[in-house]
Amino acid sequence: MIYYPSSAGGGMKELFRKVGNRSSEFHPDVRRVRREGSYIYEEFMPTGGTDVKVYTVGPGYAHAEARKSPVVDGVVMRNPDGKEVRYPVLLTPTEKQMARDVCNAFRQMVCGFDLLRCDGRSYVCDVNGWSFVKNSYKYYDDAACILRKIFLDAKAPHLSSTIPPTLPWKSEPVQPTEGLTRQGSGIIGTFGQSEELRCVIVVIRHGDRTPKQKVKLKVTEEKLLNLMLKYNGGKPRVETKLKSAVQLQDLLDATRQLVPPTRSGRESDSDADDIEHIEKLRQVKAVLEEESAAKAIEMDKSSKA
Repeated sequence: MIYYPSSAGGGMKELFRKVGNRSSEFHPDVRRVRREGSYIYEEFMPTGGTDVKVYTVGPGYAHAEARKSPVVDGVVMRNPDGKEVRYPVLLTPTEKQMARDVCNAFRQMVCGFDLLRCDGRSYVCDVNGWSFVKNSYKYYDDAACILRKIFLDAKAPHLSSTIPPTLPWKSEPVQPTEGLTRQGSGIIGTFGQSEELRCVIVVIRHGDRTPKQKVKLKVTEEKLLNLMLKYNGGKPRVETKLKSAVQLQDLLDATRQLVPPTRSGRESDSDADDIEHIEKLRQVKAVLEEESAAKAIEMDKSSKA
């Protein structure tokens, strides 16, 4: 549970394990903490909307990924395969040392833990024990090399000086080296040579932009669902963008059929969620009609010219 102060608008956000595409739910009317039992409350740490997951394979290797925090809006971002979207991130030297300390303290070579980055500092908030990365070929290649060396060092040290020329699942040869270990984004050998990422060059846009006006709503109407399938090749659970005039006109026509022409007294008997949903559809309809009218004026001007 996250309780927000009155200065932030109040309310409570309930966090839970992923159910479908949801991982949290906001309750705006809850303004007091629970008092019917014994609970431990601590200060909330803002993390900028991301959580960092760290996976170790021995004290010298740590793979890190970031995901959208459930605190943001509770919506789980998924790729076309239905997997949660995660992004590789680089650990700071301090965070690499934290990964080494966690691995040694729990005496577990393969483990995962969660990091919170807040106000320029990092905190370990949860250690998950035996944990692997979900989807990363590089991680499993690294883990195979490291675990092989660990096993051979323990049972057959005379075989652990080199890695096999090829991995069973790889067709490309692997360059042999002595005492190969990996640490974060760098590769360090017994000869002291190392490769380390020095910089990332990106092109970004400036922040002086007009905020996007967004309307978020859950769609269950068959007309809108069929429209999405029409323009995404019939693939469910795939992001669909409608931008062309024809696509937007189809969306406007479908929305007009779903929105009552006038507000009737019967709406007062509907659930609050249903009324809110209809109001959002009205907003979508109004924006599309305004856009359609603007394009019609532009076409009229161009024809006269």
